[in-house]
Order: sequence, then structure tokens, then C-alpha cells
Amino acid sequence: MTSISRREFFRKATVDGAALVGLLAGGVVDLRANPLGLPIGSQVYPHRALLKDFPAYVKTMADLGVTRLELCSPLGYGADFATLSNAKDVKKIMGDHGIKCESSHFTLRELRQKQLESIAWAKEIGIRQMMVATLSDGNGGSNPTLDQVKKAAEEYNKIADVAAKHGMQQGLHNEGFELSMTDGERTYDRLFDLLHPKLVKFQFQMSTIANGFVAADYFAKYPGRFISMHVQDIDMNAPLPPPAPEGGRGRGRGQVAVGKGTIDWVNTFRAAKVGGIKNYFVEQTMELTRESVAALKAMKV
Repeated sequence: MTSISRREFFRKATVDGAALVGLLAGGVVDLRANPLGLPIGSQVYPHRALLKDFPAYVKTMADLGVTRLELCSPLGYGADFATLSNAKDVKKIMGDHGIKCESSHFTLRELRQKQLESIAWAKEIGIRQMMVATLSDGNGGSNPTLDQVKKAAEEYNKIADVAAKHGMQQGLHNEGFELSMTDGERTYDRLFDLLHPKLVKFQFQMSTIANGFVAADYFAKYPGRFISMHVQDIDMNAPLPPPAPEGGRGRGRGQVAVGKGTIDWVNTFRAAKVGGIKNYFVEQTMELTRESVAALKAMKV
């Protein structure tokens, strides 16, 4: 990518305030910077069927313009991710295509049972952010009690403390458990009080706007508490899907490519700087990933 000096910048270009702030801080300005000036990443979970040929998958992602992959640990996520077991090979294959990995998802059960093994695998690849999708396992699922929420937070703080002692940053995503209500308050909001602000950072799932969770609001309300985000867009004007059969699980609104839904991306990325976001990962089907990556590459914030 092309960078220019301070003098050349003032002579030739006019940029927005965010770029000017970066320049005055002593850096250089990348004229093709993506939102936040960060590399575009992708979470591999929606593409797990393609991981059987990991080199081909990595090449596909590199060709799209993705330079960061967020993995899922084969120690916890099972057979679909078996090709990720050899950490040295994984790192080399990604490196051959200019891709790095700084974040991965791990199951809560995995970290309970073999955390040090998971840390060793992560370090070999270069991962420093260890994410858990949800604290639901054994803690009330998607309908926890307040006592279960407190117990889950206490346990996760201990897991995060071990991770920190090994140079790793523990993080938490927001799935069913975190989206629940306990005694009239969002469980997610309670966790900001219960989880250690340095030991546990948060990874925001953008699609939870369908549940009333607006990323920009959370980034502003809890500055410095976030580290990453999973990127999807949702069309809130689309009709709701039909109700689930009795006893079945309902379906949320369908995802769309970034920029084709309801989310205000400029406001989101501006607020993300306050929230503390260090990286972001598109988490969509391959078709939507192609569209979303293209939109992110063209986005100006």
C-alpha cells in the first residue's frame, strides 16, 4: 500500500478529520486504508466445509483481499477444523498468502479441560486473542438465573487470569446466554460489571442488532472494553420469518452484505475507536463475504 510523508500529504491531499488526527500523531496515512485503518479479516466458521483443502481456502480468501483470518480451535470445535491441528503448517500456509491470524475462537469446555494445550496451539500460530462465543455451557443456556450469571463470570475471570499469565488476551462474544435477561436487566450489560475489564475484552456480534443490541451504543457506553467485532449486516425492514413450530427454534432476520442493511457503518466504525476495537472479521457465507469485503474495501470513515 502507498504511504506518503507529512509534507507530501499537506501538499497534495485533503483528507477527513480522522486521517488528519492520525497524521498529526506522527504516523503516515494510507490512502487506501480500510475502516479503522485495520486489515480486513474473516471468521472461518461459516466456511468450515471449505477447510478440508486449507491451502485452497486461504488462497481464495487472499484473492478477495482478506489479510486476517480468525480461526476456530480444532481442540474444541472438532472434525470440521481438523486441518488446523498442525499449528506450524497452518501458520506457513497463511503466511504464503500474506495472511496472519491474531484471534481464534475456543469453546468454554475446551478451556476448562485443556487450556494450556489450547494456549500452546494458539501461540504457535501467532494468536494472542482467545475468544469464547458464549458462557452458556453449564450456566443455564440461553435462560440463566442471576446466580448462574455471577458464577459464569467468576469462572471466566479465572480462565482469563490464566490466559493473561501466558501472554494471552481472553475475550467474549455475545450469543444466547449473553442476550438473555436476568431480573429485568440484560445479561450482557451485567457482564461488563462482573468481568475484569483488563482480563476480559468483548467481541461484538453485529447481527445482534436484530435483538436490539446496537454496536455503536455499546462502544460509546463501555469505552475500552472491546477488542474486536464480527461483521454482518441485517435488513431490519425485511419481513420477519414465520414463527417456529412449538418447541422449535425461531429464525432471526436474514443477513445481507455490508452496506445493504440497516446498520450505520460510518457511525459504527467511528464509535469502534472509542470502544477499543483492534480488529474485525466478516462472519458470513462465502457469497456474502465476497460482497462485504468489497464494500469494506471501498468504505470511507
